[in-house]
Amino acid sequence: MGKHAVITGGANGIGRAIAEAFLREGAAVTIIDKGNRPLDGADFFHGDIADKKVLERFVASLKSPVHCLINNACLGRGGLLSECSYEDFEYVQRVGVTAPYYLTQLLLKNQLLAPMASIVNISSTRAHQSQPDTEAYTAAKGGISALTHAMAVSLAGKARVNAISPGWIDTSDSVFEGADLTQHPAGRVGTTSDIAALVMFLCGDGAGFITGENITIDGGMSRLMVYHNDHGWSLV
Repeated sequence: MGKHAVITGGANGIGRAIAEAFLREGAAVTIIDKGNRPLDGADFFHGDIADKKVLERFVASLKSPVHCLINNACLGRGGLLSECSYEDFEYVQRVGVTAPYYLTQLLLKNQLLAPMASIVNISSTRAHQSQPDTEAYTAAKGGISALTHAMAVSLAGKARVNAISPGWIDTSDSVFEGADLTQHPAGRVGTTSDIAALVMFLCGDGAGFITGENITIDGGMSRLMVYHNDHGWSLV
């Protein structure tokens, strides 16, 4: 592949699956994560992307231009019902929105964004539908979705910028049955490889005419009209 991919939050879950996919294609991979689970074959930078200085040190450590930037890291700290604090809410926004913006800016300023790079922001279907007590996470995902099309316009001729909005993605190899499956028109819960496959496409030459898009991968779940006792859904 001959490319260098940077993945935030690449130590676990969707981020790790994306990192593994790039490695299989022969790309150089650099992960930044505050966890401690390095991946064989990838460079690993331990740090919290909510910290401005950490992002600056991380970019200073990069040894080659970045062809693919995957802004994957995010987290949830509740919302109104759990009395998510000002500091908690702000922290989630720094991880989910501010860090992708600032990391991109740093790569540009340091001439470390390769010509016509591909930036993929991992958003969520939570950007347009919610469960109770998810305000911090939902706001971050709404923010990264909006940031995507703004960045795509600003970086025209320099990079393509797209987002992926996963729905229910299993990150723990769980076994599901019954309504968990039938409520998805695709007939199953999503996997991390479903997301990684689209990332690889968006970072490839075949996606050269795609920018500013937000692509939902949720097995059709957000397109299903919901009625009580229909397709496994029940209010009780």
